[in-house]
Amino acid sequence: MPRFNTLKDWLTWQESLHPLAIDMGLERAARVFAALDPDYRKPVTITVAGTNGKGSCVAYLETIYRAQGYRVGAYTSPHILRYNERIKIDAIPAADELICEAFARIEAVRDNTSLSYFEFSTLAALDIFSRRRVDIQILEVGMGGRLDAVNIVDPDVALISSIGIDHVDWLGQTREAIGAEKAGIFRTGVPAIVGDPEPPASLLQCAQNKNAKLFRIGREFGYQKNANGWHWRCAGQSLENLPPPALKGEHQYRNAASAILAARQLSPVLPVDIAAIRHGLENVKLAGRFQLIDDRIPLLLDVGHNPEAVKTLVEYLQEHCRHYRIRALFSMMKDKDIKGVLELMNPLVHDWFFAPLTNPRTANEAQMRAIFEQCGISAAHFGFQTFNEAFAAAKTQLQEGDLLLVFGSFFLVSDCLSALDKGE
Repeated sequence: MPRFNTLKDWLTWQESLHPLAIDMGLERAARVFAALDPDYRKPVTITVAGTNGKGSCVAYLETIYRAQGYRVGAYTSPHILRYNERIKIDAIPAADELICEAFARIEAVRDNTSLSYFEFSTLAALDIFSRRRVDIQILEVGMGGRLDAVNIVDPDVALISSIGIDHVDWLGQTREAIGAEKAGIFRTGVPAIVGDPEPPASLLQCAQNKNAKLFRIGREFGYQKNANGWHWRCAGQSLENLPPPALKGEHQYRNAASAILAARQLSPVLPVDIAAIRHGLENVKLAGRFQLIDDRIPLLLDVGHNPEAVKTLVEYLQEHCRHYRIRALFSMMKDKDIKGVLELMNPLVHDWFFAPLTNPRTANEAQMRAIFEQCGISAAHFGFQTFNEAFAAAKTQLQEGDLLLVFGSFFLVSDCLSALDKGE
Protein backbone atom coordinates (compact mmCIF):
# COMPACT_ATOMS: atom_id res chain seq x y z
CA MET A 1 0.00 0.00 0.00
CA PRO A 2 1.48 3.39 -0.96
CA ARG A 3 2.30 5.61 1.99
CA PHE A 4 4.27 8.78 1.42
CA ASN A 5 6.15 11.04 3.78
CA THR A 6 5.27 14.37 2.18
CA LEU A 7 2.11 16.02 0.90
CA LYS A 8 3.83 16.71 -2.41
CA ASP A 9 4.53 12.99 -2.91
CA TRP A 10 0.93 12.07 -2.09
CA LEU A 11 -0.41 14.62 -4.59
CA THR A 12 1.99 13.58 -7.34
CA TRP A 13 0.89 9.96 -6.90
CA GLN A 14 -2.80 10.92 -6.91
CA GLU A 15 -2.41 12.79 -10.20
CA SER A 16 -1.31 9.56 -11.88
CA LEU A 17 -3.65 7.14 -10.08
CA HIS A 18 -6.88 7.79 -11.98
CA PRO A 19 -7.02 7.68 -15.79
CA LEU A 20 -9.10 10.88 -16.00
CA ALA A 21 -8.38 14.24 -14.36
CA ILE A 22 -12.15 14.83 -14.18
CA ASP A 23 -14.45 11.83 -13.77
CA MET A 24 -17.96 12.70 -12.65
CA GLY A 25 -19.90 10.24 -10.48
CA LEU A 26 -20.71 9.50 -6.84
CA GLU A 27 -20.35 5.72 -6.66
CA ARG A 28 -16.57 5.53 -6.17
CA ALA A 29 -16.31 8.27 -3.54
CA ALA A 30 -19.42 7.07 -1.70
CA ARG A 31 -18.12 3.49 -1.50
CA VAL A 32 -14.75 4.54 -0.12
CA PHE A 33 -16.32 7.03 2.30
CA ALA A 34 -18.61 4.33 3.72
CA ALA A 35 -15.52 2.23 4.46
CA LEU A 36 -13.54 5.21 5.73
CA ASP A 37 -16.11 6.35 8.28
CA PRO A 38 -18.94 3.80 8.70
CA ASP A 39 -20.27 5.62 11.79
CA TYR A 40 -20.07 9.08 10.21
CA ARG A 41 -21.63 11.82 12.33
CA LYS A 42 -22.28 14.58 9.86
CA PRO A 43 -21.70 18.14 11.06
CA VAL A 44 -24.26 20.75 10.10
CA THR A 45 -23.59 21.13 6.37
CA ILE A 46 -24.04 23.88 3.79
CA THR A 47 -23.27 22.83 0.21
CA VAL A 48 -22.51 25.63 -2.25
CA ALA A 49 -22.66 25.20 -6.04
CA GLY A 50 -22.70 27.66 -8.93
CA THR A 51 -20.80 28.80 -11.98
CA ASN A 52 -19.46 31.93 -10.29
CA GLY A 53 -19.71 33.23 -6.74
CA LYS A 54 -19.27 29.92 -4.91
CA GLY A 55 -16.03 30.98 -3.26
CA SER A 56 -17.51 34.30 -2.17
CA CYS A 57 -20.54 32.63 -0.58
CA VAL A 58 -18.30 30.20 1.29
CA ALA A 59 -16.12 33.09 2.47
CA TYR A 60 -19.11 35.07 3.82
CA LEU A 61 -20.48 32.03 5.65
CA GLU A 62 -17.09 31.07 7.06
CA THR A 63 -16.49 34.60 8.38
CA ILE A 64 -20.01 34.94 9.84
CA TYR A 65 -19.92 31.61 11.68
CA ARG A 66 -16.41 32.21 13.00
CA ALA A 67 -17.52 35.61 14.31
CA GLN A 68 -20.27 33.83 16.21
CA GLY A 69 -17.67 31.55 17.83
CA TYR A 70 -18.40 28.30 16.00
CA ARG A 71 -15.75 25.85 14.85
CA VAL A 72 -15.94 26.03 11.05
CA GLY A 73 -14.64 23.71 8.36
CA ALA A 74 -14.48 25.11 4.82
CA TYR A 75 -13.69 23.05 1.73
CA THR A 76 -12.99 24.91 -1.52
CA SER A 77 -11.19 24.38 -4.82
CA PRO A 78 -9.00 25.02 -6.63
CA HIS A 79 -6.33 26.54 -4.43
CA ILE A 80 -4.39 29.69 -5.26
CA LEU A 81 -0.93 29.08 -3.78
CA ARG A 82 -0.98 25.93 -1.62
CA TYR A 83 -3.09 22.79 -1.72
CA ASN A 84 -3.72 23.19 2.03
CA GLU A 85 -5.98 26.19 1.28
CA ARG A 86 -8.65 23.72 0.12
CA ILE A 87 -9.22 22.37 3.63
CA LYS A 88 -9.50 24.97 6.36
CA ILE A 89 -10.58 24.87 9.99
CA ASP A 90 -11.35 28.27 11.49
CA ALA A 91 -9.81 29.90 8.41
CA ILE A 92 -6.46 28.15 8.94
CA PRO A 93 -5.31 25.81 6.14
CA ALA A 94 -4.86 22.23 7.32
CA ALA A 95 -1.27 21.24 8.06
CA ASP A 96 0.57 18.89 5.71
CA GLU A 97 0.68 16.21 8.40
CA LEU A 98 -3.08 16.33 8.97
CA ILE A 99 -3.81 15.93 5.25
CA CYS A 100 -1.25 13.15 4.82
CA GLU A 101 -2.80 11.23 7.72
CA ALA A 102 -6.22 11.53 6.07
CA PHE A 103 -4.81 10.35 2.74
CA ALA A 104 -3.27 7.32 4.48
CA ARG A 105 -6.62 6.42 6.05
CA ILE A 106 -8.33 6.73 2.66
CA GLU A 107 -5.69 4.58 0.98
CA ALA A 108 -6.06 1.92 3.70
CA VAL A 109 -9.74 1.35 2.80
CA ARG A 110 -9.72 2.23 -0.90
CA ASP A 111 -9.10 -1.36 -2.03
CA ASN A 112 -9.21 -1.40 -5.86
CA THR A 113 -11.39 1.70 -6.23
CA SER A 114 -9.70 4.27 -8.47
CA LEU A 115 -10.18 7.78 -7.07
CA SER A 116 -9.55 11.06 -8.86
CA TYR A 117 -7.42 13.85 -7.40
CA PHE A 118 -10.58 15.79 -6.48
CA GLU A 119 -12.23 12.74 -4.89
CA PHE A 120 -9.18 12.22 -2.68
CA SER A 121 -9.29 15.85 -1.51
CA THR A 122 -13.06 15.73 -0.87
CA LEU A 123 -12.80 12.57 1.21
CA ALA A 124 -9.85 14.02 3.12
CA ALA A 125 -11.80 17.18 3.92
CA LEU A 126 -14.84 15.25 5.16
CA ASP A 127 -12.61 12.98 7.27
CA ILE A 128 -10.68 15.87 8.81
CA PHE A 129 -13.79 17.92 9.58
CA SER A 130 -15.44 14.90 11.22
CA ARG A 131 -12.41 14.04 13.35
CA ARG A 132 -11.92 17.66 14.39
CA ARG A 133 -15.59 17.90 15.40
CA VAL A 134 -16.40 21.10 13.55
CA ASP A 135 -19.75 22.68 14.35
CA ILE A 136 -20.45 23.36 10.68
CA GLN A 137 -18.86 22.36 7.39
CA ILE A 138 -19.23 24.53 4.30
CA LEU A 139 -18.58 22.48 1.17
CA GLU A 140 -17.95 24.03 -2.22
CA VAL A 141 -18.88 21.87 -5.21
CA GLY A 142 -15.97 21.44 -7.60
CA MET A 143 -18.00 21.09 -10.79
CA GLY A 144 -21.73 20.82 -11.42
CA GLY A 145 -23.43 19.32 -8.40
CA ARG A 146 -25.39 16.17 -9.13
CA LEU A 147 -22.33 13.99 -9.80
CA ASP A 148 -19.72 15.95 -7.85
CA ALA A 149 -18.02 14.07 -5.01
CA VAL A 150 -19.20 16.70 -2.49
CA ASN A 151 -22.75 15.52 -3.16
CA ILE A 152 -22.20 12.24 -1.29
CA VAL A 153 -23.09 14.24 1.84
CA ASP A 154 -26.67 15.46 2.32
CA PRO A 155 -26.69 19.21 3.00
CA ASP A 156 -28.81 20.95 5.61
CA VAL A 157 -28.90 23.95 3.27
CA ALA A 158 -28.13 23.92 -0.47
CA LEU A 159 -27.04 27.19 -2.07
CA ILE A 160 -26.57 27.88 -5.79
CA SER A 161 -24.90 31.22 -6.44
CA SER A 162 -25.31 31.54 -10.22
CA ILE A 163 -25.78 29.60 -13.44
CA GLY A 164 -23.57 30.36 -16.45
CA ILE A 165 -22.00 28.57 -19.38
CA ASP A 166 -18.88 26.74 -18.26
CA HIS A 167 -17.48 23.20 -18.22
CA VAL A 168 -19.68 22.43 -21.24
CA ASP A 169 -17.87 19.13 -21.98
CA TRP A 170 -19.15 17.74 -18.69
CA LEU A 171 -22.26 19.73 -17.79
CA GLY A 172 -23.90 20.54 -21.13
CA GLN A 173 -24.02 23.36 -23.66
CA THR A 174 -26.94 25.39 -22.25
CA ARG A 175 -27.97 27.05 -19.02
CA GLU A 176 -30.90 24.63 -18.85
CA ALA A 177 -28.61 21.59 -18.94
CA ILE A 178 -26.14 23.14 -16.51
CA GLY A 179 -28.92 24.27 -14.15
CA ALA A 180 -30.24 20.71 -13.92
CA GLU A 181 -26.77 19.43 -13.00
CA LYS A 182 -26.21 22.06 -10.31
CA ALA A 183 -29.69 21.50 -8.86
CA GLY A 184 -28.57 17.96 -8.06
CA ILE A 185 -27.49 19.24 -4.63
CA PHE A 186 -31.14 19.95 -3.68
CA ARG A 187 -32.83 17.61 -1.19
CA THR A 188 -36.44 17.02 -0.16
CA GLY A 189 -37.55 19.46 2.54
CA VAL A 190 -34.15 21.18 2.64
CA PRO A 191 -33.76 24.92 1.96
CA ALA A 192 -32.61 25.48 -1.64
CA ILE A 193 -31.26 29.01 -2.02
CA VAL A 194 -30.80 30.41 -5.53
CA GLY A 195 -28.77 33.61 -5.90
CA ASP A 196 -29.17 33.81 -9.68
CA PRO A 197 -31.79 36.46 -10.53
CA GLU A 198 -32.84 34.55 -13.67
CA PRO A 199 -32.51 30.85 -12.86
CA PRO A 200 -33.14 28.37 -15.68
CA ALA A 201 -36.46 26.55 -15.67
CA SER A 202 -34.67 23.21 -15.25
CA LEU A 203 -33.35 24.28 -11.86
CA LEU A 204 -36.77 25.39 -10.66
CA GLN A 205 -38.33 22.17 -11.95
CA CYS A 206 -35.75 20.11 -10.08
CA ALA A 207 -36.54 21.97 -6.85
CA GLN A 208 -40.24 21.28 -7.39
CA ASN A 209 -39.68 17.61 -8.23
CA LYS A 210 -37.65 17.13 -5.06
CA ASN A 211 -40.03 19.22 -2.96
CA ALA A 212 -37.15 21.36 -1.77
CA LYS A 213 -37.84 24.62 0.12
CA LEU A 214 -37.03 27.04 -2.69
CA PHE A 215 -35.81 30.59 -2.05
CA ARG A 216 -35.09 32.72 -5.15
CA ILE A 217 -33.38 36.08 -4.99
CA GLY A 218 -35.77 38.78 -6.11
CA ARG A 219 -38.74 36.59 -5.13
CA GLU A 220 -38.68 34.90 -1.72
CA PHE A 221 -35.69 36.95 -0.55
CA GLY A 222 -33.76 39.99 -1.70
CA TYR A 223 -31.89 43.16 -0.87
CA GLN A 224 -32.16 46.90 -1.37
CA LYS A 225 -29.29 49.39 -1.30
CA ASN A 226 -29.65 52.83 0.24
CA ALA A 227 -27.50 55.74 1.38
CA ASN A 228 -26.65 54.06 4.70
CA GLY A 229 -25.80 50.59 3.35
CA TRP A 230 -28.38 47.99 2.41
CA HIS A 231 -31.37 46.07 3.69
CA TRP A 232 -31.90 42.30 3.56
CA ARG A 233 -35.37 40.78 3.54
CA CYS A 234 -37.03 37.37 3.47
CA ALA A 235 -40.60 36.34 4.24
CA GLY A 236 -41.42 39.17 6.61
CA GLN A 237 -37.95 39.19 8.18
CA SER A 238 -35.49 42.00 7.54
CA LEU A 239 -32.04 43.21 8.52
CA GLU A 240 -31.62 46.97 8.23
CA ASN A 241 -28.64 49.17 7.36
CA LEU A 242 -26.11 46.43 6.79
CA PRO A 243 -22.55 47.47 5.89
CA PRO A 244 -21.51 47.02 2.24
CA PRO A 245 -19.75 43.71 1.57
CA ALA A 246 -15.96 43.97 1.77
CA LEU A 247 -15.74 41.98 -1.48
CA LYS A 248 -16.22 44.37 -4.39
CA GLY A 249 -18.75 44.28 -7.20
CA GLU A 250 -22.52 44.57 -7.46
CA HIS A 251 -22.84 40.78 -7.62
CA GLN A 252 -21.46 40.56 -4.08
CA TYR A 253 -24.74 41.88 -2.71
CA ARG A 254 -26.44 38.82 -4.22
CA ASN A 255 -23.79 36.50 -2.80
CA ALA A 256 -23.96 38.14 0.62
CA ALA A 257 -27.77 38.08 0.67
CA SER A 258 -27.73 34.37 -0.20
CA ALA A 259 -25.20 33.61 2.54
CA ILE A 260 -27.23 35.53 5.12
CA LEU A 261 -30.33 33.53 4.19
CA ALA A 262 -28.40 30.25 4.58
CA ALA A 263 -27.32 31.28 8.07
CA ARG A 264 -30.85 32.39 8.99
CA GLN A 265 -32.30 29.07 7.81
CA LEU A 266 -29.95 27.24 10.14
CA SER A 267 -30.60 29.53 13.11
CA PRO A 268 -32.66 26.92 15.03
CA VAL A 269 -29.57 24.70 15.31
CA LEU A 270 -26.74 27.25 14.98
CA PRO A 271 -27.98 30.70 16.03
CA VAL A 272 -26.21 33.68 14.47
CA ASP A 273 -26.78 37.23 15.68
CA ILE A 274 -26.72 40.47 13.72
CA ALA A 275 -23.29 41.41 15.09
CA ALA A 276 -21.75 38.28 13.55
CA ILE A 277 -23.45 39.00 10.21
CA ARG A 278 -22.14 42.55 10.20
CA HIS A 279 -18.66 41.33 11.11
CA GLY A 280 -18.80 38.79 8.29
CA LEU A 281 -19.75 41.40 5.71
CA GLU A 282 -17.08 43.85 6.80
CA ASN A 283 -14.19 41.42 7.33
CA VAL A 284 -14.57 38.80 4.61
CA LYS A 285 -11.46 38.22 2.47
CA LEU A 286 -10.96 36.18 -0.69
CA ALA A 287 -7.77 36.05 -2.73
CA GLY A 288 -8.03 36.60 -6.46
CA ARG A 289 -11.48 38.19 -6.60
CA PHE A 290 -11.10 41.84 -7.64
CA GLN A 291 -7.96 41.75 -5.48
CA LEU A 292 -6.29 45.16 -5.67
CA ILE A 293 -2.61 45.46 -4.81
CA ASP A 294 -2.18 49.20 -4.46
CA ASP A 295 1.19 50.53 -5.57
CA ARG A 296 2.56 53.31 -7.75
CA ILE A 297 1.15 51.24 -10.63
CA PRO A 298 -1.81 49.33 -9.14
CA LEU A 299 -2.26 45.63 -9.84
CA LEU A 300 -5.73 44.06 -10.02
CA LEU A 301 -6.10 40.27 -9.87
CA ASP A 302 -9.22 38.34 -10.81
CA VAL A 303 -9.74 34.62 -11.38
CA GLY A 304 -12.76 35.19 -13.66
CA HIS A 305 -12.58 32.66 -16.49
CA ASN A 306 -15.94 32.73 -18.25
CA PRO A 307 -18.14 35.43 -19.81
CA GLU A 308 -20.49 35.69 -16.83
CA ALA A 309 -17.60 36.35 -14.43
CA VAL A 310 -15.94 38.76 -16.85
CA LYS A 311 -19.15 40.78 -17.22
CA THR A 312 -18.95 41.56 -13.50
CA LEU A 313 -15.28 42.44 -13.94
CA VAL A 314 -16.17 44.84 -16.78
CA GLU A 315 -18.81 46.49 -14.57
CA TYR A 316 -16.28 46.87 -11.77
CA LEU A 317 -13.65 48.40 -14.06
CA GLN A 318 -16.17 50.80 -15.58
CA GLU A 319 -17.27 51.96 -12.15
CA HIS A 320 -13.96 52.08 -10.29
CA CYS A 321 -11.12 52.21 -12.84
CA ARG A 322 -12.29 54.55 -15.60
CA HIS A 323 -9.37 56.92 -15.02
CA TYR A 324 -6.76 54.19 -15.62
CA ARG A 325 -5.26 52.91 -18.85
CA ILE A 326 -5.65 49.16 -18.50
CA ARG A 327 -2.98 46.72 -19.63
CA ALA A 328 -3.93 43.05 -19.33
CA LEU A 329 -1.77 40.05 -18.48
CA PHE A 330 -3.93 37.19 -19.69
CA SER A 331 -4.23 33.42 -20.02
CA MET A 332 -7.11 30.95 -20.06
CA MET A 333 -7.83 27.25 -20.21
CA LYS A 334 -8.43 26.02 -23.76
CA ASP A 335 -11.85 24.55 -22.85
CA LYS A 336 -13.21 28.00 -21.90
CA ASP A 337 -15.01 30.59 -24.04
CA ILE A 338 -11.87 32.63 -24.72
CA LYS A 339 -13.41 34.50 -27.66
CA GLY A 340 -16.43 35.53 -25.58
CA VAL A 341 -14.17 36.83 -22.81
CA LEU A 342 -11.95 38.80 -25.21
CA GLU A 343 -14.93 40.43 -26.90
CA LEU A 344 -16.29 41.59 -23.55
CA MET A 345 -13.00 42.91 -22.22
CA ASN A 346 -11.19 44.31 -25.27
CA PRO A 347 -12.99 47.69 -25.36
CA LEU A 348 -11.47 48.44 -21.94
CA VAL A 349 -7.95 47.12 -22.55
CA HIS A 350 -5.14 49.17 -24.09
CA ASP A 351 -2.89 46.20 -24.82
CA TRP A 352 -2.54 42.52 -23.95
CA PHE A 353 0.32 40.28 -22.78
CA PHE A 354 -0.18 36.55 -23.23
CA ALA A 355 1.29 34.61 -20.28
CA PRO A 356 2.03 30.92 -20.92
CA LEU A 357 1.27 28.59 -18.03
CA THR A 358 2.52 25.10 -17.22
CA ASN A 359 -0.94 23.55 -16.80
CA PRO A 360 -1.65 21.24 -19.77
CA ARG A 361 -5.24 22.53 -20.03
CA THR A 362 -3.99 26.05 -20.84
CA ALA A 363 -4.50 27.44 -24.34
CA ASN A 364 -1.09 27.58 -26.00
CA GLU A 365 0.32 30.53 -27.92
CA ALA A 366 -0.76 29.30 -31.35
CA GLN A 367 -4.34 28.77 -30.15
CA MET A 368 -4.41 32.14 -28.43
CA ARG A 369 -2.95 34.00 -31.42
CA ALA A 370 -5.69 32.55 -33.63
CA ILE A 371 -8.45 33.67 -31.26
CA PHE A 372 -6.99 37.17 -30.93
CA GLU A 373 -6.93 37.36 -34.73
CA GLN A 374 -10.57 36.22 -34.94
CA CYS A 375 -11.47 39.03 -32.53
CA GLY A 376 -9.51 41.59 -34.55
CA ILE A 377 -7.17 42.38 -31.65
CA SER A 378 -3.73 43.46 -32.80
CA ALA A 379 -2.43 45.18 -29.65
CA ALA A 380 -1.18 41.94 -28.15
CA HIS A 381 2.29 40.81 -27.08
CA PHE A 382 3.34 37.16 -27.54
CA GLY A 383 6.57 35.19 -27.58
CA PHE A 384 7.17 34.70 -23.86
CA GLN A 385 8.41 31.33 -22.62
CA THR A 386 7.18 31.60 -19.04
CA PHE A 387 4.76 33.54 -16.90
CA ASN A 388 7.65 35.44 -15.32
CA GLU A 389 8.86 36.58 -18.75
CA ALA A 390 5.41 37.89 -19.66
CA PHE A 391 5.01 39.55 -16.26
CA ALA A 392 8.39 41.25 -16.56
CA ALA A 393 7.61 42.45 -20.09
CA ALA A 394 4.26 43.89 -19.00
CA LYS A 395 5.88 45.71 -16.08
CA THR A 396 8.48 47.36 -18.36
CA GLN A 397 5.64 48.95 -20.35
CA LEU A 398 3.77 50.35 -17.37
CA GLN A 399 3.55 54.11 -16.96
CA GLU A 400 1.96 56.50 -14.49
CA GLY A 401 -1.81 56.25 -14.83
CA ASP A 402 -1.75 52.58 -15.87
CA LEU A 403 -3.38 49.63 -14.14
CA LEU A 404 -2.09 46.10 -14.73
CA LEU A 405 -4.98 43.64 -14.81
CA VAL A 406 -4.10 39.97 -14.33
CA PHE A 407 -7.10 37.76 -15.13
CA GLY A 408 -8.48 34.72 -16.90
CA SER A 409 -7.51 31.75 -14.72
CA PHE A 410 -6.94 30.58 -11.16
CA PHE A 411 -3.57 29.27 -12.33
CA LEU A 412 -2.56 32.65 -13.74
CA VAL A 413 -3.44 34.46 -10.52
CA SER A 414 -1.59 31.78 -8.59
CA ASP A 415 1.55 32.32 -10.65
CA CYS A 416 1.27 36.08 -10.17
CA LEU A 417 0.84 35.92 -6.40
CA SER A 418 3.68 33.41 -6.18
CA ALA A 419 5.95 35.78 -8.14
CA LEU A 420 4.97 38.70 -5.91
CA ASP A 421 5.60 36.60 -2.82
CA LYS A 422 9.14 35.91 -4.09
CA GLY A 423 9.68 39.57 -4.87
CA GLU A 424 9.89 39.02 -8.63
